Amino acid sequence: MASYTNLPAPSPEQGLNRYLQEIRKFPLLEPEEEYMLAKSWVDHQDSSAAHRLVTSHLRLAAKIAMGYRGYGLPQAEVISEANVGLMQAVKRFDPEKGFRLATYAMWWIRASIQEYILRSWSLVKLGTTSAQKKLFFNLRKAKSRIGALEEGDLRPEHVEKIAHDLNVTEEEVISMNRRLSGGDASLNATIGSEDGTAQWQDWLEDEDADQAASYEAEDELSVRRELLERAMDVLNERERDILMQRRLRDDPVTLEDLSEQYNVSRERIRQIEVRAFEKLQSEMRNLAKEKGMLVPA
Repeated sequence: MASYTNLPAPSPEQGLNRYLQEIRKFPLLEPEEEYMLAKSWVDHQDSSAAHRLVTSHLRLAAKIAMGYRGYGLPQAEVISEANVGLMQAVKRFDPEKGFRLATYAMWWIRASIQEYILRSWSLVKLGTTSAQKKLFFNLRKAKSRIGALEEGDLRPEHVEKIAHDLNVTEEEVISMNRRLSGGDASLNATIGSEDGTAQWQDWLEDEDADQAASYEAEDELSVRRELLERAMDVLNERERDILMQRRLRDDPVTLEDLSEQYNVSRERIRQIEVRAFEKLQSEMRNLAKEKGMLVPA
């Protein structure tokens, strides 16, 4: 496939302004042109066709990456990870399915970014429950809906609403907001231009937004459910029950309660949980490889 080194690369030295200007030079593709390029890659492994598919969607990758500001990570690295996801999408894109590359690529781009973020944040910072992870990746969206993005500490009424909407405690909302605050940049901030009026968002064009959102909602959920359901078959009944109660519930059951239920020590329950989770992860990776899919760690 087209070498990643042949793509424009965002860097602190270069600055994001110049990078956004560079990727804007690559023309967007008409549906028929995109289809022919994708066919050329699928049928003949034409690297130049793949390169054009990637470069024409760099603005999409940058737009999605900008939505993950505020995690305390260099924006250039987040964009680079988005580009890696984009390349994976191009590599596996099937033009015969009937939807646009942008629609398909959004899931891969987000998966690549989220995998990078989770690798970069320790479990101590992130928390271990599914509810805390949901809060981690949805707090900015929840704040945006109530117009609280530009604030430091949230107002009590905002904390209460977010906690209710995401099914977490108010203390968790306050704590996570403080961890993630301080790194956001407004898309309305001006950047270098001849008249000085250009904004960040002017350089980021949405491609098939409605179609992409619909595909993501339908496809990502079904893929994750299918992989999880199939992977659960590698666990015995006790492992499956303990893992579901400890890892797959928004309100995890305590080690104490499970130790009483199974009449074993808390440490034994913890060992079974860890082992079951490792087996599940391994099986999901194996199943994902069989399907040519990306499953974030």
